[in-house]
Amino acid sequence: MKLAVQRASRAAHIPADASLRRWAGAAGVEGAVTVRYVGEAEGRRLNREFRGKDHATNVLTFDYQREPVVVADLVLCAPVVAREAKEQRKTLAAHYAHLLVHGTLHAQGHDHEEDHEARVMESLESEAMTGLGFADPYRRRAIRRKAKA
Repeated sequence: MKLAVQRASRAAHIPADASLRRWAGAAGVEGAVTVRYVGEAEGRRLNREFRGKDHATNVLTFDYQREPVVVADLVLCAPVVAREAKEQRKTLAAHYAHLLVHGTLHAQGHDHEEDHEARVMESLESEAMTGLGFADPYRRRAIRRKAKA
């Protein structure tokens, strides 16, 4: 997989390119992916322009081609990722890895709008994350759901 990285954000906590390649590769993508790190203003503008939502989000996926190989851009909003990692009590590396996997799966055509699609995508994310040595990002949520039942 070819991975290009653009850093429009000056956040010091953005992971090294080698980590990004490993994390995106864990989602099984073949092709060319550009990862762009942005600040909150650009993240908000892109989310508003392309999704009609007036706030910065953690990751946006722009998939241009899926076959025979993936060609996509992933946009990660560094301040949002840092804030979410702190709120969710995750390491920055774990949250960045999860979002790289998540965005790369979107680039391959996976989605989470319908319950069945969400279960499939979450399963693939969990498998990739545990394969990378991180905790399953959905395990805590599943435990909470069971406790409420």
